[in-house]
Amino acid sequence: MLEPENNPNPSYYIDPPRLMRFMLAKRFGRLTDSRQIAKRRMVAEKKRQQEGRAHVVEYFHQVDDPYSHLMAQVLAQFAARYNIDIVPHLIRATGGRHQPELDKLAIWGRRDCGLIAPHYGLSFPEAAGVVPEPALQQAANAALTHLGSKDFIAQLADISTRLWSGDAIDSTNTHQAEVDATLDAGSARLNELGHYSGAMLYYEGEWYWGVDRLFYLEQRLRELGLAKTAERSFLVARPEIEVSDIDASGLDLHFFPSLNSPYTSIIYDRTIELSKACKINFHHKPVLPMIMRGVAATPAKGFYIYLDTKREGDYAGVPFGNSVTPVGEPVRQCYSLLPWAKSLGKDTALLSTFLRYAFAEGRGLHRKKNIRRAVAAVGLDWQEAKKHLGGDEWKPWVEQYQDEMVQGMGLWGVPSYRLCGPGGEPDLEVWGQDRLWLVAAEIRRRASL
Repeated sequence: MLEPENNPNPSYYIDPPRLMRFMLAKRFGRLTDSRQIAKRRMVAEKKRQQEGRAHVVEYFHQVDDPYSHLMAQVLAQFAARYNIDIVPHLIRATGGRHQPELDKLAIWGRRDCGLIAPHYGLSFPEAAGVVPEPALQQAANAALTHLGSKDFIAQLADISTRLWSGDAIDSTNTHQAEVDATLDAGSARLNELGHYSGAMLYYEGEWYWGVDRLFYLEQRLRELGLAKTAERSFLVARPEIEVSDIDASGLDLHFFPSLNSPYTSIIYDRTIELSKACKINFHHKPVLPMIMRGVAATPAKGFYIYLDTKREGDYAGVPFGNSVTPVGEPVRQCYSLLPWAKSLGKDTALLSTFLRYAFAEGRGLHRKKNIRRAVAAVGLDWQEAKKHLGGDEWKPWVEQYQDEMVQGMGLWGVPSYRLCGPGGEPDLEVWGQDRLWLVAAEIRRRASL
């Protein structure tokens, strides 16, 4: 189904009135403004100094979360590099509206961590299931509960490896009531600070998700002069995206973007450039935003995504933050032009322009004049475009793409990728703008077979 009849999200989330779009634009614009981010950091540091507090990084570990297992492997090294105090917390999966697809999330997380671990110099037991056995989870939580912060950090990697490998864990002398109280306290603290996921690090007002975002926290700590040595490399560096010197014409890349996705907005053009650079057979498959497909959304998730996209965009050199959400009718209107644009070889250029208007230039696509400007910007005729605007030709296409991504690939977020070929190689199916480097690495490997 293209859009569910009973969407769990409020109608004003799916189709915000004009005033709400304006208010959100102002709020998110301030949130992602570089000067405001720097100011918030400066205020936080000044307050910390005035209160005489140490530099404290809080870490939230969820034993059945595969991303927490990767983080467990570097936490002690991280602690040793910087003049900081790490306060670890044990948590349960949040679930609910924050994590509405827990079973799917577990399957995806396990698969994703197995794929990225070798590239990060980490490991994940090949024989590990989607989640560890419940009795072992209980034992791991019990073993960690009675440890102080330093011992927790020192022993975490070994306990987590035993857990995911299915090995015995010594958890004697810890009562279940104590474990439950520890999990309750950690989960409450996570909620109090405004997040919902495991493997999260929190430092003075900002969140850093596991090994994928650890280098941002390292960068911040170095700017504060907290590094113990002059080490230049990061514990977990982001791999480069480079395919310009290979011929991938024997491979196929399926790309599933969304017009309302901040993450899509900062990786869209780089994906198109990658496809052209390596001559891969490219398949452009836009889908509706998650919120329009009935995936629950929360303000906490929205705030984190915008801030995270801002620093990811800055890292990639892609403008982001001057935004007006196009969710709802603007998406439907813009998508109605894509089949026509595709027939003229302009669909990717048009969607790229829509994304830039929505997330970098603050041109609201709920205004028809901005749709007209985008059409003209890519060299298309507005009078001809009006014949297609608001039509239904796009609907069966997008519905098919959504079924392929959600039902066929088991993914529900965007942007998503499917890399196919050569014969005999299983398809690589990944989710997230921060996995384009993995797609690139696989293209390089497969093109050489």
